[in-house]
Amino acid sequence: MPKPKPRPDWVPFWRYLKLFRADILSAQPERLYAAWMAAFRTPFFRSFLINDPTLVKEVLQDNPEDYPKSSRVNEGLRPLLGNSVFVTNGAVWERQRRIIDPAFEGGRLRDSFPAMQHAAARTVERLAERGAADAVEVEEQASHAAADVMFRTLFSIPIQDETATKVFKAFRTYQRSQPILNLAAFIPLPHWMPRFHRSETVLAAEKIRKLLTQLCDARQAEIAAGTAPDDLATKIMTTRDPETGELFTTEEMVDQVAIFFLAGHETSASALGWALWLLAAHPDIQERVAAEAASVDPVSMPFAHLSKLPLTRNVFREALRLYPPVPMMVRQNTYQREWRDRRIPRGAQIVLSPWHLHRHERLWDNPDGFDPDRWDDPATKDSQRDAYLPFSAGPRVCVGAGFAMAEGVVLLSAIMASCRVAPIEGQVPEPQAHLTVRARHGIWLKIMPRSGQAG
Repeated sequence: MPKPKPRPDWVPFWRYLKLFRADILSAQPERLYAAWMAAFRTPFFRSFLINDPTLVKEVLQDNPEDYPKSSRVNEGLRPLLGNSVFVTNGAVWERQRRIIDPAFEGGRLRDSFPAMQHAAARTVERLAERGAADAVEVEEQASHAAADVMFRTLFSIPIQDETATKVFKAFRTYQRSQPILNLAAFIPLPHWMPRFHRSETVLAAEKIRKLLTQLCDARQAEIAAGTAPDDLATKIMTTRDPETGELFTTEEMVDQVAIFFLAGHETSASALGWALWLLAAHPDIQERVAAEAASVDPVSMPFAHLSKLPLTRNVFREALRLYPPVPMMVRQNTYQREWRDRRIPRGAQIVLSPWHLHRHERLWDNPDGFDPDRWDDPATKDSQRDAYLPFSAGPRVCVGAGFAMAEGVVLLSAIMASCRVAPIEGQVPEPQAHLTVRARHGIWLKIMPRSGQAG
């Protein structure tokens, strides 16, 4: 499966910085697909990329308090995410998770399931309206579908809502303009110095936050009037911290909704787009998924019938393995230690790379191949425990992981039930990381209705 062309083993720092800002993936050397650990030195800091599952488990699960989120990542995301759960540490993060987690626990996924199905039905209708199309940019379609799910489950409004449409368009602008890290992530700058964000990035972030504030203010008024729908936004905005009794302020809620959209909409859209391309490139597996979808009605089935779509789930898992939406995570070492006979100084940046871990030559059979059936092998399930991190792991595992998997399966199954997708000759997507792993020039496919479908 396609992956970016790696850089040479050694390049000057300023060349590396330029490559990194353009695309985090092609800025890395080929050796990382086989290395257990690699050290990088810059004029300003040391970093260590770790692929050794034992070390990954140490950082994410065994002693996560010793490896807080790196502030260097925050530099690039602050204009949009403010002080959200994605960038905070310590007591602030713990308080945020105490308020957010109940919205995604227990039966809440079941409660959100009909909204996912409504979004899936509308996606199928929108594709059917196009009829047979020789060239469709499916990343855009996937983004539209994932955003519709997010608006319906969070605020009980479809993407056709005027404010929702404006937020969606602003997020598209933000995603394309924002590199995963900005200059301050590489060069320590005093707090008063400007962070040199691109003007279009700042303007898009400001627009998104203004629109989200309007949605949160409106919901707060509905809560006060007793007319608020029982959706995720209402649940979060009415949940008090069990230790302090406090609710989120409007600004805090905007911070969290921004990361829900970034982590929910952007990552789900990325995974769905790649899953569609993988099925287009493997028509035999596509037909098996379509047959599975035909055995149920994805847009009206009860929640319990998700278990009847195991192959579709495996395809989505495999898409997340080959094209993890968040390609790298960065933690910071809090005290000196020794790993694999190397001294890891205090303050070093610890890089965990799902992109390299998921394609590691020592951890996976056929690491670059698309093989959804591997997930039915008990040996794969054992090995992936610490080598498969599409949603991170440990206390900071993505709170919406179960939500994302259900959403991906429903959308993919609904599309396959009504559409056939095929690659366009000579157009192979090239992975590139901005905020998430997308295709440099989009993912273009032929989309045709299946027999018996309208259009």
